[in-house]
Amino acid sequence: MVSWRFANSDEAERAFYEAFERADLEAMMEVWAEDEEVACVHPGGQRIDGLEEVRESWRRIFSHGPSLRFRVSHRQIWRGALVAVHAVHENIHAPGERLGLVIATNVYVLTSGGWRMVLHHASPGSGQAPPDDEPVATVLH
Repeated sequence: MVSWRFANSDEAERAFYEAFERADLEAMMEVWAEDEEVACVHPGGQRIDGLEEVRESWRRIFSHGPSLRFRVSHRQIWRGALVAVHAVHENIHAPGERLGLVIATNVYVLTSGGWRMVLHHASPGSGQAPPDDEPVATVLH
């Protein structure tokens, strides 16, 4: 019997943000699918394609050490048998200050080893996130 690292996309996403907060490159790469078709877009950046390039982008980000904290809100999740898409607000904090809002889309696929990330696309948000109790529109444009 194969042991899955992440039994569902929620577990994979939780591990993604925990690795990000700890600036733990190995834990971060455990979340990513071992596939050259992965892609990542950091806020304000270009699309990064391929597993080694994605790894290098996280290595550069983590070289500053752990300092960011995330509160993920306004989660919308679309699930299929083999793919899950999570659209979230990343409310980012550093010690003593709120740094801002990032709008992110995380895509996970079911692999032979469990659910793994194939895409993280993050863009700067505009201003404050709406309150957590404000309904989020479910219509796609």
